[in-house]
Amino acid sequence: MDIKELLKAMIEKDASDLHLKVGSPPVLRIRRELVGQDLPRISGEGIRETAYLLMNEYQKDQFEKKKEIDFAYVLPGRGRFRTNIFRQKGEIGIVMRRIREDIPSFEELGLPPVLRNIALSERGIVLVTGTSSSGKSTTMSAMVDYINSNKKRHIMTIEDPIEYLHNDKMSLINQREVGLDTDSFGIALRHVIRQDPDIILIGEMRDEETFMAAMSASETGHLVFSTLHSTDVTQVIDRILDFFPQTQHQQVRMQLALNLKAVICQRLIPRASGNGLIPAVEVLMLTPAVAKLIRENRLGKLVPAMQSGTEDGMQTFNMSLAKLINNKLITLEDALSKSANPEGLKMNMKGIYLDEDRKILGE
Repeated sequence: MDIKELLKAMIEKDASDLHLKVGSPPVLRIRRELVGQDLPRISGEGIRETAYLLMNEYQKDQFEKKKEIDFAYVLPGRGRFRTNIFRQKGEIGIVMRRIREDIPSFEELGLPPVLRNIALSERGIVLVTGTSSSGKSTTMSAMVDYINSNKKRHIMTIEDPIEYLHNDKMSLINQREVGLDTDSFGIALRHVIRQDPDIILIGEMRDEETFMAAMSASETGHLVFSTLHSTDVTQVIDRILDFFPQTQHQQVRMQLALNLKAVICQRLIPRASGNGLIPAVEVLMLTPAVAKLIRENRLGKLVPAMQSGTEDGMQTFNMSLAKLINNKLITLEDALSKSANPEGLKMNMKGIYLDEDRKILGE
């Protein structure tokens, strides 16, 4: 099994992921569909050789201790691949995801203009959220690149692994990889304030320690970017509260109401042209009204707040889907399948908007 040839085929077929499993031929994910390749089944010996070829000595040691590892593999002249090697049924499994070498712009990604304003904020926590494979890292990298192109800032990133490589433009950027440049997110975050950052990027909010470090950085005047797994904006607040015991929830809500700058939640939708995917994006901005809802734990009112907050750049998923349909970027069928409230979306498309009794289209 020649991993370099497989990765070249992955690029040529515009696949996002490569799956290698003992007993099966290689599988590519192309336009979100798994496509088996007309190649021999992978043997246990073959996948072991491939796994150890991909890893350096440090990574081999970590894999043998922990039985799984994440890292970025570079194929010279071809690109970077986020690589996860793990064990299943006593054998090794490998999944590799292609990382674009160029950092796409907001326009290329089809992101709403308000993200430019969010990126240039002076302080606060900006969360880019969504399910797995929803483009969170790409959106966050586009925001960092926009800052890099427009502001003189010192940006520190802590990632596991580093995905997009940023070259200094107007900003100075230091990228640290967990396992390679620091032992853990927690250790890196304890030292980052001493490194004179203006902006801190944390690859993922994973636990109470990570979130409290982000909160502390925001309270001392820094802008913090991070990602979180969620299906919508409301779930983001609940996910954060889950990091903490019940007795601390009210205090955390108070801190969120003071420090949260924006929550961006996205889902990828097939383009109507059949050429790739485009994000439907839900945007929550921390206006005084939203801060009050978070403090009072009235999360059910966040959707109406987004519906009425278009002047502040806010929008719900259905509002985003409706705009994409109107611009002929996605089909109604795909939009309905991705919407959590398809009946509401149908009404929106007819100009009916019950929560605020106003139109959202053509504004």
